[in-house]
Amino acid sequence: MKHPVVSSILAGLASSVVLLVLWEVLARASGVRPIVLPLPSAVLVELGAEWRWYLGHAGYTTMTTLAGFALSVVGGVLIGTAVASSRRCERFVYPLVVALNSVPKVAVAPLFVIWMGTGAEPKIAIAFLIAVFAIIVDTLHGLRSVPQDVLDVARVLKGRPLAVFWKVRLPGALPSIAAGMKVAVSLALVGAIVGEFVSSQRGLGYVIMSAQGTFDTVRVFAALLLLALIGLLLYGALVWAERALTPWRANDKH
Repeated sequence: MKHPVVSSILAGLASSVVLLVLWEVLARASGVRPIVLPLPSAVLVELGAEWRWYLGHAGYTTMTTLAGFALSVVGGVLIGTAVASSRRCERFVYPLVVALNSVPKVAVAPLFVIWMGTGAEPKIAIAFLIAVFAIIVDTLHGLRSVPQDVLDVARVLKGRPLAVFWKVRLPGALPSIAAGMKVAVSLALVGAIVGEFVSSQRGLGYVIMSAQGTFDTVRVFAALLLLALIGLLLYGALVWAERALTPWRANDKH
């Protein structure tokens, strides 16, 4: 029997293949111009011919995505825990977090370039900023969803607050945190691409922007296909991690 995560990835790849075949058939039948909608076969030929070049850009985008995502998990869990543990912190910190999340990230991306330069740092910062809110919200929800009777039992057994947090509240919140992480990793990928759109000489966002300038639609779709593949693999890795961290939910379907 295949591992559930492997089965999910294979199912996603199978549906993608079906979509590509339909795209190829319909594009050929309709006679649409390649500059408007290239054939999937042309996109695959492009990827095969320049695979080392695309792999380098995909690796850079993946690196900035994972760095921003990791920071968002650490920061989001810490902020969510602080908000869940203190009404005063909730009154002062949570409205600020909501306000910052309401600001369009594309609007602040140029500021990060001014402050941090044109290296990987602004891309990581934007990925963090876009992804962290999902972690905060789901951490807060998870910590507050632990049944009160479970917490009462822990207090009756004279559990210390820190021990109660590590052994009761955090494990109870893990499913919610994991759900937030699966949302956040896609948002972090979006943030990394936004940063590359603003200023970059590397990454799939740079590939898309440079191809746009020369109307190279095939190259744009090649980069988009790689982004979809990266997103699928990252999501599958998080599903596997969730099952490993919450084995009591092994029978849940994703």
